[in-house]
Amino acid sequence: MRENPPQFVIPDFRPVYLALSPAEWQARVETARRCLAACRVCPRACGVNRLADEVGMCRIGRDARVSSAFPHHGEERCLRGWKGSGTIFFAGCNLRCVFCQNFDISQQVAGRTYPANRIAEMMLALQEAGCHNINFVTPEHVVPQMVEAVALAVERGLRVPIVYNTSAYDAVETLRVLDGIVDIYMPDFKLWSEAAGTRYLGAADYGARAREAIREMHRQVGDLRFTPDGIACRGVLVRHLVMPGLVSESVAILRWLAGLSRDMYVNIMDQYHPDNRVCGTEFAEINRRVSDEELAQAYDAARAAGLWRFA
Repeated sequence: MRENPPQFVIPDFRPVYLALSPAEWQARVETARRCLAACRVCPRACGVNRLADEVGMCRIGRDARVSSAFPHHGEERCLRGWKGSGTIFFAGCNLRCVFCQNFDISQQVAGRTYPANRIAEMMLALQEAGCHNINFVTPEHVVPQMVEAVALAVERGLRVPIVYNTSAYDAVETLRVLDGIVDIYMPDFKLWSEAAGTRYLGAADYGARAREAIREMHRQVGDLRFTPDGIACRGVLVRHLVMPGLVSESVAILRWLAGLSRDMYVNIMDQYHPDNRVCGTEFAEINRRVSDEELAQAYDAARAAGLWRFA
């Protein structure tokens, strides 16, 4: 992969959120907060009053839960650089992936509840540690809380890019609240079909929602671009985890991404391993690692579709 040819470099990068006025920030916070009253933050649209600390599918009420916050040196090289990506891992999730490798955080909701001002402090501490960005992991269900925290952090001197690291099971209307706030969208496009979404994610509409969401993300920030020293600073970076026996899902996803933009930056991942509910017999068909042949087929599909910025 040629990561940063000249047309994908931003010489004088500034985070997009610095262009928002105080009045615009207040409007964004209020709009996001209203989504919690009869919750429609994500595609589940549970309708519970999270302002009153009621919980729905994600099991998160008024304030977000954070499981950890630290400089992450295991992300893509263009995100971690040499000082790490400042990750804030949110607990809870709006999916029920049977193979989830972080199910203790996502489905058992391990973590502590923090108000917006404490999350803002985490962001500023990560910036002070030299992290190249603030990387919100699994934020789909806590976008209002995230917006509240970013607004406070910007007031106090936040100046690094915001990364929205998501499963892609996002509501388009919620993503529109983030237009002009998020610099880098990093969706994980998991599966394509309704059947696979139902069986493995607990969401028949996952593929359709992911397509809508990634299209909106790309509309906002475009293809991935870099600072002159090779650090990602704006655009979409798609992750796709190749799964055993599901190469047809990968082919459909990669073709669709190429149709959206042949310059799409895609990380084709081989890290799948059986975990969570897959370790028994109920999901025996995916209770193995991905073969070299399956991974090669995914790479061939990317090339055949016209993608060139993939690894």
